[in-house]
Amino acid sequence: MLETRALTAAYGQFRALFGVDITLAAGETVAIIGANGAGKSTLLRSITGVLRNAPDMVLHRGEPIGALPPEIVMRRGIAMVPEGRKLFPSLSVEENLLIGGQVRRAPGPWSLAAIYDLFPILQAKRLAPGTSLSGGQQQMVAIGRALMSNPEVLLCDEISLGLAPVVIRDIYAALPAIKSTGTAVIVVEQDIARALSVADRVYCMMEGRVTLTAPAQGVTRAEIHQAYFGGAA
Repeated sequence: MLETRALTAAYGQFRALFGVDITLAAGETVAIIGANGAGKSTLLRSITGVLRNAPDMVLHRGEPIGALPPEIVMRRGIAMVPEGRKLFPSLSVEENLLIGGQVRRAPGPWSLAAIYDLFPILQAKRLAPGTSLSGGQQQMVAIGRALMSNPEVLLCDEISLGLAPVVIRDIYAALPAIKSTGTAVIVVEQDIARALSVADRVYCMMEGRVTLTAPAQGVTRAEIHQAYFGGAA
């Protein structure tokens, strides 16, 4: 479904990624973990076209997309829930959701009704300004906005950041329903236990490189520690 091959990325003279190889199969959930500065968000920006690369460094269904602009990548079925949510402050909850539907692919499982079934609180708040909601509710809007495009690949960047544990639980409880539609998911997360609980496989990154690839349910604490910090557990 999605693959990076020897992916590199830089911000000016600063190199952020060094030859990153990852794969994502149809319907699979992959967690990408690592400390701040590991390159996780840069990886997602490269996949979505925010950072341009050589065409064959990112493949979608076997076709090179590394040099495509973000709007074309999204129309191909790759949507991102950005870190910090980035809702439109002048729009209501429902208007924010409808923005995602402006680039809808072929008919799929997600509509306003489906989003409201997934996150019922959003229907009650649908006329409120998007940024007037709590942080957790805003995250639900950001996820719903991405789903409204009916993506086959959903990229989630730090969706638990700054949220209370009970809210994080509710956000993550929605992921099985999303996966059940056949959507493949990449979850970038610093909460390792939470990420592993929903993932099929895990990649760990450190300083712009992949340091571990493993089944999420079979990886050990010592392996994660070594990959995360580069030292002995």
